[in-house]
Amino acid sequence: MQHNAAVIGLDIAKNVFQAVGKDERGNEVLKRKMSQNQVLAFFANLLAAKVDIEACATAHYWARKIAKLGHEVRLIAGQHAEKYVSGNKNDHRDAQAICEAHTQADMRYVPLNTEMQQELQMLHRIRQQLMTQRIALICQVRGLG
Repeated sequence: MQHNAAVIGLDIAKNVFQAVGKDERGNEVLKRKMSQNQVLAFFANLLAAKVDIEACATAHYWARKIAKLGHEVRLIAGQHAEKYVSGNKNDHRDAQAICEAHTQADMRYVPLNTEMQQELQMLHRIRQQLMTQRIALICQVRGLG
């Protein structure tokens, strides 16, 4: 199914993903709810568009996969997209907010991490957690003595 969406806001979650697309004039022309298994097939059947995703750990994975399909993918920091949510928060409104945030000229984007960068970041976080646990254990042993 072809849409003439120039910008697509994608809200990612554990099970259900929500996509909202707008044309060049800002009219909503696409609204789609899908499972993880349907995301890549959905974007493979679309014309090349600018896809914005709220930045999180899994957003980098999805951004790399969608970019391989010919789309221009950018990650928006959550606090910037949050400003554009109208009404109660839900997946559809989050996708609309992400799409709306794209239209702002001064929007700052999060750089896309490669797999290697994400692995290194994971190792640093695990090391930091181990150091914190080690210090807590040393303090606990001292307290018992």
